[in-house]
Amino acid sequence: MRIGILGAGNMADALGTQWSRAGHEVMVSGRDQVRPAALADRMTAAAGGSPVLHGTWAEAAEFGDVVMAAVLAEGLTEVLTAAGPALRGKPLIDVTNQLPGFDVTRPISRLAADLTGAHVVKAFNLAHVDVWRMTPPVFDGRPLAVPLCGDDPDALSRVRALVTDLGCTPVDGGGLDRAVLLEATAVFVIGLWFGGADAQAILTPREFAGG
Repeated sequence: MRIGILGAGNMADALGTQWSRAGHEVMVSGRDQVRPAALADRMTAAAGGSPVLHGTWAEAAEFGDVVMAAVLAEGLTEVLTAAGPALRGKPLIDVTNQLPGFDVTRPISRLAADLTGAHVVKAFNLAHVDVWRMTPPVFDGRPLAVPLCGDDPDALSRVRALVTDLGCTPVDGGGLDRAVLLEATAVFVIGLWFGGADAQAILTPREFAGG
């Protein structure tokens, strides 16, 4: 796939490098070309495959068969607007979290879908960026599970493939209306982690889940 990444920060670096290493074509982007150009060079060297490209928001949106929004939540509206009409009808992966000040009435993924007309898939928002640098993210012999929330079957299929390319297991999290639950989960578990708790320990094994 051709993957356009809106952003040139740590998430763009971690996920984009892995996907480039897996054989996908990647373009990173930013407000200017200084940071994206430097990041593209580093990613190219790390991935050892096809050169990672860099461009503007609009160029990355046009480039990608799939586009990923990897910017801070407070800047997302501005970036999506700058990316322009090329996002309409495309799979758009939303990895953002609105921390602190989470507003359950304004889920980021729904705002992104309404603003762009893209087929938004919420994913990759529950793990620290360093997890996405692991090859692969496996803990105690179990690959990391990545929940996906979205409405469009083709967009979900493409993102499932990208999850699998990381060595992770895609998990169906329901429609885009449930993305707000993923965002709320991130707020809750990140708070536990920063408080010194093992957030993973709050969930029982599946055989004890009831039902």
